[in-house]
Amino acid sequence: MLNHKYDRDIPSAEITRESDYLSRRRFLKNLSIGAAGAAFLAACRSSGVTQPALDATPGSTPAAAYTGGQRDELGRAITSEQSITTFNNYYEFSTNKDGIGELSRNLVTSPWQVEVGGLVHQPRTFDVDELIRLFPPEERIYRMRCVEGWSMIIPWQGFQLSKLIDAVEPMTSARYIHFVALHDPVQMPGQESDYFPWPYEEGLRLDEARNELTLLSTGLYGRPLSPQNGAPIRLVVPWKYGYKSIKAIVKIEFREEQPATFWNTIAPDEYGFYSNVNPAVDHPRWSQNTERIIGQPVRIATLPFNGYGDQVRSLYEGMDLKENH
Repeated sequence: MLNHKYDRDIPSAEITRESDYLSRRRFLKNLSIGAAGAAFLAACRSSGVTQPALDATPGSTPAAAYTGGQRDELGRAITSEQSITTFNNYYEFSTNKDGIGELSRNLVTSPWQVEVGGLVHQPRTFDVDELIRLFPPEERIYRMRCVEGWSMIIPWQGFQLSKLIDAVEPMTSARYIHFVALHDPVQMPGQESDYFPWPYEEGLRLDEARNELTLLSTGLYGRPLSPQNGAPIRLVVPWKYGYKSIKAIVKIEFREEQPATFWNTIAPDEYGFYSNVNPAVDHPRWSQNTERIIGQPVRIATLPFNGYGDQVRSLYEGMDLKENH
């Protein structure tokens, strides 16, 4: 297993609800007085609602093995499965956190294929079950920090993205990886809105993607991912804000140029391409100095790179992390 004071801040209760904020923005847009590139409260790409027990993914820890004592390497207790699976953002279904499980429960996640191509020598389309056979899942207990100012500690199951990268043999010209999520408004009612630039897209530099912390997750809490969790396969990048961890991936493309990403496209001044957790760079509408761990009553200091600086700081040597936020 790889486990990888109170400063100026505002209570989470005082942050404008996402749905209210977006409704106001739509109103302003309709009046043609909304500023281009307007700020949005980013969706933290966390996950949904409790599902019936499923057989554990091969190589994962059975859900029954979690007795409440598991902790990450900082000594923080893992968040309850109930909290992880009922407090979430998933704009493909709704801009509200409540009810994502119900809205997503009929999402067809099998069969599911992921197209991997672009600047690679071995382009290939993988079935998710094939990926699990090729790269047996392992457990990673990671902290997940949302740009909204809350966090969780999640026991993921999955495999290092670097293993898939090696399998398709990137060309020397490949510098970035572009991820694309499912676009299916019939199954994902939130995509019926043309206000957002669907499909959801994300990107990493190739060296970020190769880092040993970067995970393609197929499960959590010893169970396969449920639809609201990003089933059947999602990205997990624990030193970045949660919205970087794109869900329901259908395409992975290796590119020479930096790809466009969902929230950076909508509001580039607020949501940078890198989106590394950085308490020194506030969101325009709230401080990032502290966070509330879901299920706990107090706020704690946010750590640079979400506490994973020893593993990832070298990726950004010489960069201005305020400018390249």
